[in-house]
Order: sequence, then C-alpha cells, then structure tokens
Amino acid sequence: MILRITRPQSHVTSPGRIGLRSAGAGYILVLVVLPILAITWEAFRKGPGAILADLARPEALYSLRLTFILAFAMILINSVMGTLTAWVLVRYRFPGKALINALIDLPFAIPTVVTGLMLVVLYGPASAMGSFLNRHGVEVIYAKPGIVLALLFVTLPFVVRAVQPVLMAMDTEMEEAAASLGAGRWTIFRRILFPSMTPAILTGAAQAFSKALGEFGSVVIVAGNIPMRTQVAPVYIYGEIESYNTSGALAVSLVLLAGSFAVLILLNLARRFGRCGDA
Repeated sequence: MILRITRPQSHVTSPGRIGLRSAGAGYILVLVVLPILAITWEAFRKGPGAILADLARPEALYSLRLTFILAFAMILINSVMGTLTAWVLVRYRFPGKALINALIDLPFAIPTVVTGLMLVVLYGPASAMGSFLNRHGVEVIYAKPGIVLALLFVTLPFVVRAVQPVLMAMDTEMEEAAASLGAGRWTIFRRILFPSMTPAILTGAAQAFSKALGEFGSVVIVAGNIPMRTQVAPVYIYGEIESYNTSGALAVSLVLLAGSFAVLILLNLARRFGRCGDA
C-alpha cells in the first residue's frame, strides 16, 4: 500500500491574505497615489497653457535651473565622498570609528531647519569663520555655496548607507588574487570594486537627488529668499503660496515631481539592464 501525503493547495487565497494585500495597497494609495493625483489634476485644471505660462516666468525658470544645477553639484560631491566614507568605515579600523558610523545617520534625526541654523552660526557673517571667508572673497551664507553645504549635509547618509552593505558583502579574495598578479590599487578598484559598487552608488545618488529637489527647511535658512540669486524651487513655491498664486506654485511643483519620477525610473531601468548584462 502506498500512502500519499497531500498538502493544502497553495493557490487558494485566504481572506486573511486578501485583507493584508488590500490594507497594504490602500495605505500606499492614500499616502502616495492620491496626493500625486490631486496635485496633478489641480495643476492641469486650467490647461497646459497656464502651466507653461507660469513656468515661463523668469523667477520660476531661474529657481528650477538653480535647483537642478545645485542638486547635480551635490550629487557629484556626495557620490565620491560618500563612497570614500563607506570604504573607510568598512575596510579600516581606527579610534572613534563607531562614533563616526553613528554620526552618519545624524542628518536623518536633526530637523532640517536646525541644520540651516547650524550652518548660519558656523558660516554666517557674524561668525569667526564667516568673517574670515568674507575677507577673502568667499560668501557662504545667502549664497550658492551655502545651499550646496545644506544639501550635502541632509543627503550625506544616502550614498554611505547604500554602499556600505555592498562593501561588507564583497569577498576580498578577488582583490588579493589581482594584487598577486601584479595589479595596482587603481586597477583593482576600477576593474573589480567599482563595477560591483556602481548599482549601490547610483541608488544612493538617486535618493539624494530626489531629496535635494524638495529640500526646504535648511535651504530657506542659508539661502534666504532672494529672487534670481539664491531662490531655489521649494522656496519659490512657498513664496508663491504666500502670494496667493497657487497656479504658479503648482506648475513648479509639477516639474519637481516629474524630475523625481524621472530619476527613479532611470534608476530602475539601469538596474534592469544591469541584471540583463549579468545574465
């Protein structure tokens, strides 16, 4: 006699699973999808011509251009320095390493307005550092360098925390084998390490870029609200709302939203092509 052991059919969906899926999907719908649909609908309510007219204003164009340029500058710096920081934290042992590792996440905990205030206290015209820099022709606060510093601070953890797990999981045997065959440090980094770290660097950079596009609290403190000089897009949006020009605020907001979406889509496409290449 042969006994057959039958298992419950896995394709049967229980009410509990349906409830969990519905709760998860509903949560995302309420928190993410509905606000995006609402702002898009409101922006297009007067037609594309009204959006283009609001975006054609010199102040709006300047704020958007300044926002994207400074966000790209921040990405270039943080991608290099964030990767270097992750490398040092993973590959080296030194006194104070645990403290530095903990400080990496501090920008997540500090309110962004406090970040801006800290930078003003350190680099403001009334501070010793600010006075020294001003005497040598370097203006930080209420200027573009201050905006970049604020963006660097608030986005520091993204690249570091994206690259760190990859470095921790990488086996050093390939590096040692390449070194034994006469490869230099730069060749090992370029041919072995960097290709493995690139997806993580891109992920952290994309997240940092999206964060920089919408950063308001720290930037409004260090940059002020100077049109055609230091007025970035989030500060411009706030000013338009205060001036009761909702359509102007919606038009610029729509561009920032589209920019963030484009970055995330490009990141997903890069990951997909990367997997196809590995296959």
